[in-house]
Amino acid sequence: MSGENVGALNVFRTTTEIMLRDGVLTREEKRLIIKLANALGLSPEEPAEVYAAIREKRETGPGEEVTPNEQKLVYKLVFEVAIVNASLSKDEFAVLAHLRGEFNIDDEDHSRIEADLRDMIRQKTEDENVVDKLLGTLKDSVSLVGSLFDSVRTKSA
Repeated sequence: MSGENVGALNVFRTTTEIMLRDGVLTREEKRLIIKLANALGLSPEEPAEVYAAIREKRETGPGEEVTPNEQKLVYKLVFEVAIVNASLSKDEFAVLAHLRGEFNIDDEDHSRIEADLRDMIRQKTEDENVVDKLLGTLKDSVSLVGSLFDSVRTKSA
């Protein structure tokens, strides 16, 4: 991880723009964006202000700084919400890849986050079928997000 702080509003805005590329914000995407706003510590008004700025093609400020440790936590919280939804859309995968890039989460950090999520799933669920399904979703998600992230990383290099 690079150790750089990022602006919470910048991250929220760019993530929202990714979700809106197709012009639709699905229920699952809304869950992700709400979790992202909460995890970033945005005020209740800020998400609506950012959304209005996107629609009106206005600039927004960077927002409060998010430290590298906070970035990992935000990524983990959004990833957790995403994997609970068993059928992730391309936009949701793109969001995870985008956040990984925004937060400079390398393969080692990503593996630790994945391991934490696996442990959390096992602790919360005793039904092995549910555990297997969520872990399968997590495994598929990790490989797809990793390949999307690698393709973004290759293009920007």
